[in-house]
Order: sequence, then structure tokens, then C-alpha cells
Amino acid sequence: MQKGKINVQTENIFPIIKKFLYSDHEIFLRELISNAVDATQKLKTLASKGEFKGELGDLRIEVMVDKKAKTITVRDKGIGMTADEVDRFINQIAFSSAEEWVKKYKGETEKNPIIGHFGLGFYSSFMVADRVELHTRSYKKNSKGVRWSCEGTPEFELEEKPKKSRGTDVILYVSDDEKEFLEEDKILGLLKKYCKFLPVEIVFGKETETRKEKDDKGEEKEVQVEKPRVINNTNPAWTRKPTELTEEDYKSFYRELYPMTFEEPLFNIHLNVDYPFTLTGILYFPKVKQNFEVQRDKIQLYCNQVFVTDSVEGIVPDFLTLLHGVIDSPDIPLNVSRSFLQSDASVKKISNHITKKVADKLEELFKNERENFESKWDDIKIFIEYGMISEDKFRERAKKFALLKNTEGKFFTLDEYRDHIKAEQTDKDKKVVHIYTTNEEEQHASIEAAKEKGYDVLVLDTPIDSHFVNMLESELENVSFVRVDSEVTDKLIKKEEEMPSKLSDEEKDKLKEKIEKLLDKQAFQVTFENLSESEHPMVITQPEFMRRMKDMSAVGGGMSYMGNLPDSYMLVVNSNHPVVGDLLKEEKEDLRDKRIKQLIDLAMLSKNLLKGEKLTRFVQRSVELI
Repeated sequence: MQKGKINVQTENIFPIIKKFLYSDHEIFLRELISNAVDATQKLKTLASKGEFKGELGDLRIEVMVDKKAKTITVRDKGIGMTADEVDRFINQIAFSSAEEWVKKYKGETEKNPIIGHFGLGFYSSFMVADRVELHTRSYKKNSKGVRWSCEGTPEFELEEKPKKSRGTDVILYVSDDEKEFLEEDKILGLLKKYCKFLPVEIVFGKETETRKEKDDKGEEKEVQVEKPRVINNTNPAWTRKPTELTEEDYKSFYRELYPMTFEEPLFNIHLNVDYPFTLTGILYFPKVKQNFEVQRDKIQLYCNQVFVTDSVEGIVPDFLTLLHGVIDSPDIPLNVSRSFLQSDASVKKISNHITKKVADKLEELFKNERENFESKWDDIKIFIEYGMISEDKFRERAKKFALLKNTEGKFFTLDEYRDHIKAEQTDKDKKVVHIYTTNEEEQHASIEAAKEKGYDVLVLDTPIDSHFVNMLESELENVSFVRVDSEVTDKLIKKEEEMPSKLSDEEKDKLKEKIEKLLDKQAFQVTFENLSESEHPMVITQPEFMRRMKDMSAVGGGMSYMGNLPDSYMLVVNSNHPVVGDLLKEEKEDLRDKRIKQLIDLAMLSKNLLKGEKLTRFVQRSVELI
């Protein structure tokens, strides 16, 4: 028996491994199975090159839990190790056999890629185990079985021990603090999380299958048969060529990724890059809900088919987190924190490439299938608007295919819409005014009034449209946006000519005082406008700038304190309406006040602001006045 000390740079390596190497102890299972996959893939490579001439046989990886013995075993039938290799690759921490293998067989590992690169994965076992045993036998001729054992200190034991078959068993004697990992459901959950798409079959426990068999009389009957439970799909869609896949294959894989999702994706992008980095994956465009914050954990990040994380904020641009699907790249570091990933140069290049591919796909759909693209617009517009707000490179591309929809249900690109409205909607400062509604039902009266003047009204009803119009105003030359109820209709587009007033300034001041007496001064400001007689006597507007800033603060970004401010409105009095002029002639003060209050309430009613007691009083007063 050989005894010795593991060659490490510090005596404190094991406490570091146990507490700090990985953020989550469950990672140990991912690391051990990744090693087992690597050992299996190496054997396949050797067989394909003729360096291993034996029978490959059953290469499935087995995971076993013995609750009574308090052990977890991971068994592979890969290349195994000799005593010298155990001494070299296990006893010298961070001397990775994977790195050496990749250098030796450079160009030969595409078919059977190697996962590991760091050499620390095996030692993650000590996060959950008091003792770890390794029982292995090399594929090489005349190899003998070897047993290695360590109790989480720099001391180890290494001895010959017979082993019938090629490969490696890693046996973890689970510590009392980590006994949750001896529950079969726990291990099954981890295998499905981390190993669902590994390229070698993984078996854990048994499952019952119902089969039809014929009895002695030749009659069919159903029988229950136990069989090994295979955890993973070894050939997921993203590892195959796009030419091999049908539309149904893509949809089927989506259902495999998200078995509890019942909506079909709108379309997908198949990523397949081999230079200047390696990247594969499939991204799906879901129907993006109005509350887009809900969607953010649907992209799964893999490294050589090993699950890394589904928390990809900061790794890919924020707007891409609204997509669903899989990204797989061996250039994404597997065993580091997300903060490290965010600053990694390879990750940034991959992120930029994905952004470009998404823009390519959207532009291609718009150019080749515009009608189809328009039919999906309501389901993807938040995604595109968010991308344009948050990513400069995407914004420049998206200007070609971003659409605006008006209340008639017609679609326009940004340039098309400007041409469509500039004749009627250019103001005195030569700005093309884009009038929009955020709620067609609530703002119906204002929309109809705008249409009567020959104006076109856009529908901008997503939570981020205030940010979106701000961005468009800064990007597009001589363009402004105003909500349809932010001004009285005559003032939405400011023209050179100014209509004269039928009331003098003195009369306006006198009437303003009487109106303010009956109005909530904190919520409303009174102003007079010289409008046509056909306009309403009083109209409530919500000034564009303050309302837009408040909306923006509600979904984050700039002036966040404004989200707590109460709504403020303007009560616009039409100084040219006959009813307004008559108010000053009314000698009975109580009747005049009733009429003023009635006009105020009518204006509030048209804005859906009259509720509760105020609405009840309005109805009673209406009956009295009639």
C-alpha cells in the first residue's frame, strides 16, 4: 500500500473547496457526472482512432444512492485510470487531465467533446462527503484495479484492489450535514436540472413501463415491466444541423424544455457558429406578455451540454432575457461565478453575436414575410422596443423593421409613418407630431376628436412605451410624440395662427376664481384656451412631459421619485364656448356654481375620473338641472 500527501500549494485547500469554491453544494453531482462523461467520450475517441480495439459495450453512466450506507456512487465505463494516473490527476490538484487530453487530440474531439478544463471538479465531492473513494481500472491491457481514498485532508490512501470491469466508480460517504442528498427525489431533481442533455446516457433507479405481451393462448395483455430509468436526451435539437430538423422538431424540443408551457413559440433562431468561437443553441420568440418582467429565467446556458445557469442577466443583453431557449458554448467558463462571466471577453463576444443573429432573423422575416411579421407584431413589440431602448447596435438594425400601428390596425415602419402624416401633422416648428393613445377605450373621446380634425393616432400601449417614445424623439430628426389627451385637440399640433378670445383677460380671471373654488387645486390647474365653439366648454388634459416622466419612473429609469407623485391634470376652459360666456351672466350664485360643477364633472366623466360619491352627486345634479 502506498501512503503520501496530496500535492497542494496550501494546507487550507479543503476548507476552501468545502465552503468557497462553488456557490452551491449541489454542483458536486454535475462535476462528477461531467467527469464520467469525459471518461466515456475519451474512450469513444480512442476507439474511433483505432487506439482501443476492445468492445465498447454498454457505456451508460449509473448513479446510485444507498441511504442505509449513506453513499452516493457515480459509475462510468470509460477509460479508467492506472495507479500512476490516479497519482498524477487526483493527487495533484488542478493538474487537469482534460487540458492534457485536448492538447494531445486537438482536432479529434469535435465528435466527442470534453467538458472539464480545470481539474478541480472531482474535489467538489468534499462539499457533501466526509470521505470519498475512487475505484478504477484503466482500459489499457493488463491493467489492475486501483482504490484511492481520502477523508477531506491532505492525506490519502492508494492501493491495488481488483475490479472486474473497465471504468471508474466514485463513492461519496455523505456527511450528516448534507444528508438531503441521500433522498432519491433530490438526486433525481439534480440530474434533470444539470444532466438533462448530456451526450452519454445516464441511468438512475428504475421506472415501470406498461407493455403489451401475448399469453400462452395468444391473447394480448398488459404487463408492468421494470427498466433502468434513463434521465437524459443525448441528442438534443440544438446539437443537430438545422437542415436535419423540421418545424415540428423545433416545437417538440420547446415542449421538452418547458413541459408546463402550453403556448407555442412564434418562431425560432438556430445558432451554429464555429469561428471565432464555438456556439450552438436555439432561441425561441415567445408571446411577450405586457408584464414582461415575468419571463426572465427561460434561457438555459450550457457548456458542452452541461447545464450552467438559467440566470443569464448580464451575460446576454437584458432584452434577450425575454427570449426562451438554449445557448451552449465550450468558451463559456463552467466553474466560475456569474459576475466573472459578465466580464469575460469570450462571453461578451458571444453576447454581441447573439444580438446580431436575432436582428438578422427579425429583418429577414420582415423583408420576406411582412404580412406574417405584422400579424406577430403585438406579441413581439415589447421585445423589439426594449432592445431598441437598451442596446445601441440592436437599435440601429431595428429601425429597419420596427413597426408603428395606428388605431385603424395599419402598420408602418418609422420612415413610412413619418411620410404618411407629415402633410397634416407638421407643427409651426417644422416638427412632425406623432399623436398616440395608450388606452383606446379610456381615451376614446380624444381619439375621435383627433380623427375629426384629420389626424392619425398611433397605439402605444406597452408598459415601456414612454421610454420608447423618448428614445425615438432623440433618435429621429424633427419628430415629437404627444398623447392624444395631453392637450385639447386644437392644440395637439401647434400652428402659426392663434384664434381670438371672446372673453377679456379680466373676465377670464373672474371666472377662473369661481372655478378654482369648486375644484381640487392639488390635482387640477385651471387654464383658458381660445378654441373653436365646436370644442367642449371644458376639457381635462394631462400634460405630456410630467405624465410621461411618471410613466417612465413606474417601470424604472430616471426620476424614480416621480412614480410616487400624484397625477396632475389641467382643466382647460374654452373661452369661446357660448356656455362658458353665459356663466358670467348668471346672477344666481348657487345655480352658477351648479353649472360650473356640472361642466367640470362632464369633463372628468369623459376622462373616466368621476367615481364613487362624485359620480352619485353628478347624476343627482343632472336630474335637478333637467
